[in-house]
Parts: sequence; C-alpha cells; structure tokens
Amino acid sequence: MEEKQLLNLNVFAARIRLDILKMLTNIGYGHLGGSFSIVELMAVLYGKQLKYDANNPTWEDRDYVVLSKGHAGPALYCALSNKGFFPKEELLTLNAGGTNLPSHPDRLKTIGVDATTGSLGQGTSQAAGIATGLKKLNKDSYVYLIVGDGELNEGQCWEAFQYIANYKLDNLIVIIDNNKRQLDGFTIDIMNPFDIAEKMKSFGFATKTVKGNDIEAIDNTINELKEIKDSALCIVLDSIKGQGVKYFEDLIANHSVKFNNDEINEAAANAKAALEKFIKDGGSNV
Repeated sequence: MEEKQLLNLNVFAARIRLDILKMLTNIGYGHLGGSFSIVELMAVLYGKQLKYDANNPTWEDRDYVVLSKGHAGPALYCALSNKGFFPKEELLTLNAGGTNLPSHPDRLKTIGVDATTGSLGQGTSQAAGIATGLKKLNKDSYVYLIVGDGELNEGQCWEAFQYIANYKLDNLIVIIDNNKRQLDGFTIDIMNPFDIAEKMKSFGFATKTVKGNDIEAIDNTINELKEIKDSALCIVLDSIKGQGVKYFEDLIANHSVKFNNDEINEAAANAKAALEKFIKDGGSNV
C-alpha cells in the first residue's frame, strides 16, 4: 500500500471514531466498545476493499457487508455516511423516534445496509445464504461477515461455519472481532473461547490472525485470502474493546457507555486531536 493511501485510511478511521463519539455523546449512551474495535476494519473495507456505489446502493454487482454483531451499528453508519450513502447530519438521529438509524442495522431503514442484524448468530446464516446465491448467479462479488467473539457462544454461528466450509464458499470472508469482552465481562470468564483461530482451522477455514488496529496488515490479509480458492476464509481480528481511545480501552464496562463525565469529554478531545494530526501529516478523506 502506498504511504499516501495508508495515511488517508488512517484519516478515515480517525474520522469514523470521532463520529461515533459524537453520535453517542449526542444521545447520551450507546454501544461504544464493540463499535470502536472494528473502526480500522471499516476504514479498510469502505476506504479500499469494497465494490460499491453510494449513488446506487442496491447495485447488483456490489460487495456485501453483513454486520452480524449488530450492536456495532454506529461504526457501520459512520462509514456509510462518510462515503455519501446518506447525509452525516442523520448520524445525530441515532435511536430517535422515526430515525433511519436504529440501534442495530436494518436494511429496510438505512441506505447502504445489506442485512438486518442484531439477534446474535443470525448474521452468519444470512451471509452464507448471500454468498451461496452469488455463487449460483456466477457473480464475482464478495461477502464480508463481521462476527463478535462473544457472539460465538451462539451455536448458529458454528452451524453456519460448517456449511460455509463444506461448500467452500471462497467468496465469503468471515471476520471475527476478537476483542476479548462481551456484554457482561471477559469472554474467557463467561464461556472460554479457547483458540478461535485453531477452531476455525479445524472447521476447514484458511485462517489468518491480524492486529485489529493495523490498517495495512488488515488490507494485506484480505488481499492474501482473496488469492485462495476452493476454501472457506477467515480473519481473526486481535482487537481491543474500546480500541483507539485509552480511556475506553481501560473502562471495564465499555460495551454500552453512558456519557456524563469529564473523562469522556477528554477522550473525545484526544480522538479529535488524533484526526487533526493525520490531516496535518498530509492525509485527506478517501
């Protein structure tokens, strides 16, 4: 990846993170931890990897994103708005009456959303179905499925993974956000996930692990997996819940945050400063 492109993607990620903070601060609460841990992933997908047309959101040759961990909807919404799917002003309507931006993604409400998600586990089956349909239609589009590590407690995930591996759906990239926490604590304390990458390999997936905040590595890994044919594909993101803002990384109860203290205001200022630094270094919107 060229240095300028990497810098631009860092700007995009910083802008998504700051927009998430603005959204959630405006409403006073929201799913911050799991939204922050996929910010860099969203920047890579919508800034470089995906085929899409914001002016034609249902373009039949587009790539698809299934955000199975639907509580991270704010990250998806901010990526979409920054790419012109809908006005950024709408971000401040999150969860408001009559909004097009509900807490969890709804494809019938939000322009650019490909799958209605939020009931954990079900996105895996939806993605498998979309990928199967694309295969039957001889499309060269990809499906990107984003699953939470806590979500893997749902048996439906593993049924879908077995299906994906059995049919060698190489047009579907499963991305597991391994941020080590779920709603009520650390995953290892609630239901030990053991080694997620090894489990996916045992299911028949070509599997790679990458740091969740390393934009260049995420992009390179996606490119590497796209070269693999006749195999199920998986990326395990080694991420941090609340990623990118130390205050939220250290905050134990960071799954859904209430915004009402000075520390959070300081964290927002730091996030803004990070964005401004990338721009000062020569980055721009991608």
